[in-house]
Amino acid sequence: MNVRDLIPWNRNGGNQLPTAFRDGDRDPFLSLHREVNRLFDDVFRGFGLPAVGTVPAFGGGWPSVEISDNEKEIRVTAEVPGLDEKDIEVLLDDGVLTLKGEKRSEVEDKDRQFSERFYGRFERRIPLGAEIREDEVDAHFRNGVLTVTLPKTEKAQSQVKRIAIKG
Repeated sequence: MNVRDLIPWNRNGGNQLPTAFRDGDRDPFLSLHREVNRLFDDVFRGFGLPAVGTVPAFGGGWPSVEISDNEKEIRVTAEVPGLDEKDIEVLLDDGVLTLKGEKRSEVEDKDRQFSERFYGRFERRIPLGAEIREDEVDAHFRNGVLTVTLPKTEKAQSQVKRIAIKG
């Protein structure tokens, strides 16, 4: 086998060096853009984070929430361990529930050798998608779990339509 057999040649039979583009990909900027995106995706994947563009605060959407929706109310439960109710602010504006606050470190940085814990400000916005009776919204905090109950208006309750599934 000759070393020249290992070199990819131009399809037209010439001895030109191959281009860096695929047949349908002749725009060098588009190719560069794709390669840079791939590079960043690979870097963030190495840290266990989602791909670029989907990295929320604290690398995974903090605080973690659970949302339940029934005919009468929407219930949002958020896990916020290590916080007190004075550290959290709950806002409802134009159909969007916002949970925000700050988690502070208990020790000074000079004593810390290594930490995988999260500190700093956070904000989580949750679009509700239903009309809410704002004067009856209720929030409870217990053992690091925040529960917000948002009762739906009569109009929102009547808009629920059951659709029969045919087999």
